[in-house]
Amino acid sequence: MLFTYSAKSKTGEIFESILEATDRYALARELRSRGCVPLSITEKNQDFLSKFSALAGIFSKVKNAELIIFTKNLSGMIKAGLSLSRALSVLKKQTKNPKLGKILTSMANDIDSGETFSSALSKFPDVFSKLFISMVRAGEESGNLAGALSDIGLNLEKSNSLNKKIKGALIYPGIIMSAMIVIGVLLFAFVVPTLASTFKELGVVLPFSTRLLIFCGNFFSHNLVFTFVLLFGIGCGLYFIFRSQMLASYIDFIVLKVPVVNNLTKELNSARTARTISSLLISGVSLTRAIEITQDVVQNTYYKKVLNEARGAIEKGEPFSSAFEANVNLYPIMMSEMIQVGEETGKLSDMLLEIALFYEGEVENKTKNLSTIIEPLLMIVIGAGVGFFAISMISPLYSILGSIN
Repeated sequence: MLFTYSAKSKTGEIFESILEATDRYALARELRSRGCVPLSITEKNQDFLSKFSALAGIFSKVKNAELIIFTKNLSGMIKAGLSLSRALSVLKKQTKNPKLGKILTSMANDIDSGETFSSALSKFPDVFSKLFISMVRAGEESGNLAGALSDIGLNLEKSNSLNKKIKGALIYPGIIMSAMIVIGVLLFAFVVPTLASTFKELGVVLPFSTRLLIFCGNFFSHNLVFTFVLLFGIGCGLYFIFRSQMLASYIDFIVLKVPVVNNLTKELNSARTARTISSLLISGVSLTRAIEITQDVVQNTYYKKVLNEARGAIEKGEPFSSAFEANVNLYPIMMSEMIQVGEETGKLSDMLLEIALFYEGEVENKTKNLSTIIEPLLMIVIGAGVGFFAISMISPLYSILGSIN
């Protein structure tokens, strides 16, 4: 059962929340075990609206934009002098996301019972990454949690901005290709069978390309629903293939070999690596731990291997830059050189931040130009498809006209 309750925390603050328990007495015992004094406990009616809200909380997702706003607001409230527990309670009242609201309530209760903020965050690994939790832990240890949260917000914002630019560059060609496939199927299903019946009546000898188009047209016209279901299944299959861990190394290898995409992949991973390690070092995390966390941030398996080599090199007493020097096919030469300079001058975090800013700028420029590169390629593909269709269907008509003459 769900209960609405009000209680007094260890610090004397009175707060209200909702919690599930077997009965009122079990809830009161739970609150006392957390060091809180229950003031009132009322059973919450499970009407349709509350059930729907609970169901929405299960299936809802915390978006990156919501996480950025939460981090920035929390940092600002702590700087303004609010306690962490009270700041979380305020943010819980402001949020419209039921899942985030439950998470904030849980974290506020954990902090009231004496747990650290990083410990409360670690209970939700699907929302808060290792990078997020490690930077918060470092901020708690250094006594600068507000500053750590501000850095996390900036880091999330930069990462989200890069991801949006890359997705934005790929949306246009994706829509064009999808529309072209749908129009092509409809064209085959409704136009080709009509022309096929005309050719059959005239008894003209058809070339192989025309016979192939007619076969496809007849199949699509008789199995139109099945065709679209099949296309949807192929799309879902490709999505799961690209998300599959079993094929990750093969897909990552192909991505690194495709022209234009390979350079974008190298610069994107260089920017992510540099910014993540720089943020963690500034927060006070050790270099080996920072590299370990960064391995979860980069997506490509080959970059994960390089970072693993870098961590092993540091543990053996070798320079951090040595692993990057040995993998210039993945990380640009400039990265290893600047890391080496950062190690020599003792300003590694500053150098990594400079690298991140440089490659983030490069990725931004390339994504802007990506659509202009893709457009002519799409026009060539569409033109080739239309040309093949036109020649295949018109050439028999010329044969008919020639026989009439």
